[in-house]
Amino acid sequence: MIYKRLLLLLLSSVLLTTAFCQTATKADTAILPGAYRTDVYLPYLTGKKVGIFANQTSTIGQTHLVDTLQKLGVNIVKIFAPEHGFRGTAGAGEHLNNDTDKQTGIPIVSLYGKKVKPTTADLKDVDVLVFDLQDVGVRFYTYLSSLQYFMEGAFENGKPLFVLDRPNPNGFYVDGPVLEPAYKSFIGMQPIPVVYGMTIGEYARMIAGEKWLSETANKVYTSYEHAKATKDTPIHFIVIKCANYTHASRYQLPVAPSPNLPTMHAVYMYPSTCFFEGTNLSEGRGTAHPFEYFGHPSLPDNLFHFTPQSTTAAKDPKLKNQLCYGWDITDAALLPQLQLKWLLQAYQLFPDKDSFFIQPKSKQPADYFFNKLTGNSTLMQQIISGKTEAQIRASWQPQLDAFKKIRKKYLLYEDER
Repeated sequence: MIYKRLLLLLLSSVLLTTAFCQTATKADTAILPGAYRTDVYLPYLTGKKVGIFANQTSTIGQTHLVDTLQKLGVNIVKIFAPEHGFRGTAGAGEHLNNDTDKQTGIPIVSLYGKKVKPTTADLKDVDVLVFDLQDVGVRFYTYLSSLQYFMEGAFENGKPLFVLDRPNPNGFYVDGPVLEPAYKSFIGMQPIPVVYGMTIGEYARMIAGEKWLSETANKVYTSYEHAKATKDTPIHFIVIKCANYTHASRYQLPVAPSPNLPTMHAVYMYPSTCFFEGTNLSEGRGTAHPFEYFGHPSLPDNLFHFTPQSTTAAKDPKLKNQLCYGWDITDAALLPQLQLKWLLQAYQLFPDKDSFFIQPKSKQPADYFFNKLTGNSTLMQQIISGKTEAQIRASWQPQLDAFKKIRKKYLLYEDER
C-alpha cells in the first residue's frame, strides 16, 4: 500500500544532491530545506490534484517550488497565499483578494485578512495539500498563524498534508515572554515565547501534539495518531525534514522572507526591534533599513537621524516624511537572546511618557498592540516602572523553562539546550 511505504522511504531515502549551498554546521555540508527532498514526497503528489500554500520563499535553488513541481509533472490546481501575497510584494497588513497567478495561470486563494482558513469549497477539488513557507522563528510573524489555520482546514476536510520544513534563521535560541491566553491574536495564537527555537515543521508537530488546533482538527489528529500506531491509516500529516540542519546552524536565507526584512541582519534584529511597532516611534519602515532604524521626531537631536518615506515595501509608514532621531543598529552584534536595551533607552529618553505606547480607544490592556506583540501586559508595566533588563529577563525564566520541556518533545533536529 502506497501510504505504508512512506515510513520506509522517510528512513531510507537518499537525499537529493544539489549545487545550491547555504551555511551549515560544517562548512562543506549544505543545508537542504525539505522542499529539495523531492525523492521523498514526489511519489505522493504524482497523479494527484495538489494545493500549495507558498510564497516567494518557496524555492528549490533559484527556481520556485511551483515551477519545479510543474516541470516534474505535478498537477497543481490551487495556490494559497499568506500575508505579503504569493509573490511576496504586498506590504505588511495589506488586504489581498483572490487572484490568478500571471506566470502559471493557477488560481490563488488569499488566506490573510478576513479569510484565514481554507474552506471546504476551496478544498473540494484538491487531493493533497503542501505547505512551504520560510519562517523567521518569531512568534508575531504571521506565518505561524497561517500554518495553524491551514492545518485545521486540512484535518477538518480529511486532506493529507505535507509540511516541507525549512531551517529557522533564529532557531539557535529560545527567549522572551510567553504569550498569555488573553492576548491571543493573529500575531500570536499559542503559549510560546517570542523566540521559540523551532523550525516551522517542529512547530507544526507541537500544535498538533499539544491539541492546540480546533476541536474538530484535534479529534481528527488524535484518531490519525491512534491509527498510525496500528499501521492502519492513510497519510494525514507528514513533515519532510531538512537535511544537515541543527539548532546550532546559522542558516542564511536565500530569499527575503518579506518586504521589510531585506537582509539577514534585519532578520536577526527583528525579534528585539519589532516591539517598536507597538509604540509611537518609527520602526524603520519606509527606510533602507526597517527594524534596524528606529526613532521619533521628539527624541534628542544629537542622535542618529532618518526620514521614513513611502516605498514599495511601506506605502504609508509611521511618521512619513518626518525627520526622526534615534538609533542605527545595522552594525549591532548578534547575540543569542532578545535585546531590550534599545526599547528601555527609547522610553527613558522619550519626553511624553504617556504617549510612548500606541493607545487603543478602549484603553484595555488586551487591546494594546504592544501587548499583543509581547503576549502580556507585564512588559509594558515593567518598562513604565523602570525595571532593568536583568530584572525583566529574570521574570521570563519560569515560563521559558516550562516551554522548553514541551518544545523538547517535538524537535526533529539536534539541539544543545
